[in-house]
Amino acid sequence: MFTMAIWFFTAIAGFALAMMASRWAVQQGSMLAQGFFLPPFVIGVTFMAIGTDVPEIANSVMSSLAGHGDLNVGDSVGSVSTQITLILGLLPFAAGKFEVGRNRVALISVLTMIALGIGAYLIADGFLSRTDALVLLLAWAGATALLWRYAPPRSEALMIASVHSKGFHAVLLIFSLLLVGAGAGAAVKALVEISQAFHVPEYMISFFGSSIGTSLPELVVDFTALRKGQRDLALGDVTGSCLVDATLSIAAGPLIAPGAVTAALALRGAIVAAGVVFLASLLLWGRRRHDRWSGLFLLLLYAATYFLLFVRS
Repeated sequence: MFTMAIWFFTAIAGFALAMMASRWAVQQGSMLAQGFFLPPFVIGVTFMAIGTDVPEIANSVMSSLAGHGDLNVGDSVGSVSTQITLILGLLPFAAGKFEVGRNRVALISVLTMIALGIGAYLIADGFLSRTDALVLLLAWAGATALLWRYAPPRSEALMIASVHSKGFHAVLLIFSLLLVGAGAGAAVKALVEISQAFHVPEYMISFFGSSIGTSLPELVVDFTALRKGQRDLALGDVTGSCLVDATLSIAAGPLIAPGAVTAALALRGAIVAAGVVFLASLLLWGRRRHDRWSGLFLLLLYAATYFLLFVRS
């Protein structure tokens, strides 16, 4: 009982640290965008997305080193599904409705689905090698280059200019995102321990339990960004994180320690993740705004993944 209380406290403390650090991350990210004259969407889809994916990347490395490839793939692919449905679905309830430009969802959604398809092909043999990891890294680099090349223009004012250098804001952005990752990482560890204590299967923990925990940075960062009027930063981060999870996050572990995965579960997870990305992007592309109705649809879509992956497995 005492041990469980410690893990509950760790989870709460981790969430609190992630929330506080996220406010700093949003401010520094906006300042950095202004210093480089980059659209906030570009900052969100690249720098912020990698930063908020620190827990997934860390989990990928640690689970691969421990010989648990399913935990890596389950968490990474599960995070794609979680972020495009649960996290994005909660945002209008927490921060209000906001407009969504079609060119801000179309390209990155297509690239994410292609990345999931590449990942599915690579894991079909039940093993992730270093070559597979390099292919996923190249897929991320190529997709990022396309996003930079065809990035949408600014559509909103950035925060007040700073007298500090771009390097100063870059260092503070990285530091604050590391704090977000550390807080969420501690919460993830606590959630996993709690889940195991209740005898929850490893597959359920990785795709659903761990992915919720490792997606917390996106939730807190994007919520803060929206409350500060930084819509493009928030949308760029949540969609960019899906791309990072489908490529860089999966690749990080096997690049160091190649290992086996359960091909059937991984393939089913990739297909479901690609499907929800398609439906979510189609919804936002058609409505051009994200409010509580579209948020409710995404939350129901997230609930449907339980039936598709857990109940039927």
